[in-house]
Amino acid sequence: MMNRYAIVLAAGQGTRMKSKLYKVLHPVCGKPMVEHVVDQISQLQPEEIVTIVGHGAEAVQTHLKDRSTFAVQEEQLGTAHAVLQAKIALGDKDGLTLVVCGDTPLIQGHTMEALMKYHHEKRAKATILTTVLDNPTGYGRIIRDDLGIVEKIVEQKDASEKEQRVNEINTGTYCFDNLALFEALEKVSNENAQGEYYLPDVIKILKDEDEVVAAYRMENAKESLGVNDRVALAEAQEIMRHRINEKHMRNGVTLIDPANTYIDVDVEIGQDTIIGPNVSIHGKTLIGDDCEITGASLLDNAILGERVKVRHSSIYDSKVGDDVQVGPYSHLRPESEISEGVKIGNFVETKKATIGKNSKIPHFIYMGDAEIGENVNIGCGSIAVNYDGKNKAKTIIGDDVFIGCNSNLVAPVKIGDKAFVAAGSTITKDVPEGALAISRVKQENKEGYAKRLNFGK
Repeated sequence: MMNRYAIVLAAGQGTRMKSKLYKVLHPVCGKPMVEHVVDQISQLQPEEIVTIVGHGAEAVQTHLKDRSTFAVQEEQLGTAHAVLQAKIALGDKDGLTLVVCGDTPLIQGHTMEALMKYHHEKRAKATILTTVLDNPTGYGRIIRDDLGIVEKIVEQKDASEKEQRVNEINTGTYCFDNLALFEALEKVSNENAQGEYYLPDVIKILKDEDEVVAAYRMENAKESLGVNDRVALAEAQEIMRHRINEKHMRNGVTLIDPANTYIDVDVEIGQDTIIGPNVSIHGKTLIGDDCEITGASLLDNAILGERVKVRHSSIYDSKVGDDVQVGPYSHLRPESEISEGVKIGNFVETKKATIGKNSKIPHFIYMGDAEIGENVNIGCGSIAVNYDGKNKAKTIIGDDVFIGCNSNLVAPVKIGDKAFVAAGSTITKDVPEGALAISRVKQENKEGYAKRLNFGK
C-alpha cells in the first residue's frame, strides 16, 4: 500500500456560528469538531496529517498539539488555495492524500479507509466521497455518464434543471494521488463570481487531462454533515450522541432512556452498569462494572470503581472506589479521593479531600482540604473550616474517629485515632488519640425571659 497523508481544512472563520469561538473548536459530545476528524484520520495511520489553519490558528494548534503539523492560510481565498498551503510539507511526496473538512465531525475512519481502497482499486488520480440525499439543495452534484463514470461536479447555482434533480452530492472529502493533486492545484483559476480558488476545479483539470476520476458513494449520509451554524451543530450532537449510546448499550450498559442520556465520546463504562434518564457524563470519565448512576447526575473526568451508586449528584475530577454510595444532592469537587465502602449522603460537599475506607459522611457536611481516615463517622452539619479569607489549611482526621453533629474543625487541625468530638464543638487545637474534645459555651437558662419580651402574644 502506498504512503498515506491527510490534509484537514480548518481555516474558515465560521461567521454563521455567530461565536467568539473558532468554528472547528465548537465541541460535539465533549470534543472539538476538528479533533473528531483527526481522531478518525489517525486510525488510518497516515505518515503525516497537515491541518490548514487561519482564524484562531493558535487555538487549533493548542488542541491538536503534536498530532498534526500545520500550515497557515493567511487569506481565505478558497478551498484549493487552502490545500495548496500544504505544498511545503507534502508537495513532493509519493502516495495518497485525503482531504477532509475540519467541520465534519461525524465522518468515520472506516469510511475513509473504504474511500482510499476504492481509489487504489480504480487506479484513480482523484476519488470523490459522495452520498445520496433526499433533498440535495445547496450541494454540488455528481454528474455521471451512462456508464456511471464521473463527468464533473456541478454546483447548485450552475446546475441545469436536469442536473438539479440529481441527488448524489459531493461531501467535500476527497482522495488524491498526492503528486497529481499539487500539480493540478497550480492550474486552478479564480475566474469565478467569488474570485476564489475551488478544490472541485481540480477534478475538472484532471478529467481534461484524461486522468481517472472516481466517486465512492458511502451508505451513511449522516457522516457527511458539515457544521456551519448552531442548528447543524445540534444535529451533529444528536447523531453523535445516538452513535455513542448505541455503542455502550451493545457493550453491556443499560441506558434507561437513551434519548435523554448525554455521554461524551471518550467516556468508558463497564458492563451491567445502569444509567438513568437525564444523566450527563463528560470528559474522560471511567465507570466500572455494576454501577448505578441516576437522577440527573453529572460526572466530569470522574473515575468510579465497581458497584458505585450515584444519585442526583455531581462528581468532578475525582476518584471513587468500589461499593461507594454518593447522594442524593452531593457534590464531589476536584481532587476528592473516596475509598471503597464509603457512604456519602445527601447535601455533602468535598473538595481536595481524601476519605478512607468505610467512613460515613451522611448529610449536610463540607470537607475541604481534608484527610479523613478509615471507619470515621462525621455527624450532620459538620464542616472543615479550611479558609481564613487568604489561605487554605488542612484538616487531618485519623481512623475510627467520631465527629458529633454541627462540629467546626478549624484548620490546620489534627484529630487523632479513636478520638471523639462532642456535638456542637468548635475545634481549634489538635485532639490526641482516644480523647474526647468538647468546646461549647456554658448553657444558661433565663427564667421568665419570654414573658418580659411579651413573646408569643
